[in-house]
Amino acid sequence: MNLPNYLDEQGARYRVTEHPTAFTAQDLAAMEHVSGHRVIKPVVIQADGKYMMCALPACCRVDLNELKSQLNADDVKLADEENLQSLFPDTELGAEPPIGRLYGMPTIMDGSLLASDMVTFQAGTHRDAVTMSLAEYRRVAQPELAHFGRLS
Repeated sequence: MNLPNYLDEQGARYRVTEHPTAFTAQDLAAMEHVSGHRVIKPVVIQADGKYMMCALPACCRVDLNELKSQLNADDVKLADEENLQSLFPDTELGAEPPIGRLYGMPTIMDGSLLASDMVTFQAGTHRDAVTMSLAEYRRVAQPELAHFGRLS
């Protein structure tokens, strides 16, 4: 199921915009004229062999040691890029939406996103973005909350 179909099925209120090609979350922020604190960057990790979607601001990076501690995991590492295409078959590599449920994995949201009323993220391509309220994002993504983002 693709992102718009999933959001529609959930009765989500959102807006899709098209922009010039943006390969990074910070590029997306610039193209959409919003702060990098409002753009959700997805990062896929493996915690004890299980895939998880991390959602954090574009201006941050994942602190793997902190995430390992908060998940009470023995091993946390970034997912191998070659596995991402099979995990997200309906998206362009690097444009995955930060909603793990769409792909059968849990989502962990960094607490710093709570400071934003509205969020924006890639919609599966490098040219399309979704904007919605943070409350709506939390409702459709059902993320667990943790604190693992560090300013880049």
